[in-house]
Amino acid sequence: MRFLAILFCAVPILPALSMAQTAERQQKTADTFFIISSVDAKKRQIVLKLPTEVTEVVEVAPETVYRDELGRALKFEDLRAGDTVYAVVVPKADGRLKVTSIRRGPMTVEELHRRYLKEEKS
Repeated sequence: MRFLAILFCAVPILPALSMAQTAERQQKTADTFFIISSVDAKKRQIVLKLPTEVTEVVEVAPETVYRDELGRALKFEDLRAGDTVYAVVVPKADGRLKVTSIRRGPMTVEELHRRYLKEEKS
């Protein structure tokens, strides 16, 4: 009986957790700063790591666009573990993640301020 009471209370929480994960993934549709943790050429996958140490396994597609910091074209084979990149990651219909574009480049102080630090107006 006690188990049923706990289960009854927990069931409404499950959709909320799922929605939170979906919202988190939807926020990643704009480019996000990552460090490439590993590149698997055979599986066409990359493990991307956020500065918070959270990792995401993403698939690359034939239409994925690769650029360097000056906007010049790169190839998938040019990416290496340790590269810092700005990537657009989107969920696929099956829930897996796919990267639509990757731009290799450093996190500069200016970019850090623009993305993460809001200036207070007096």
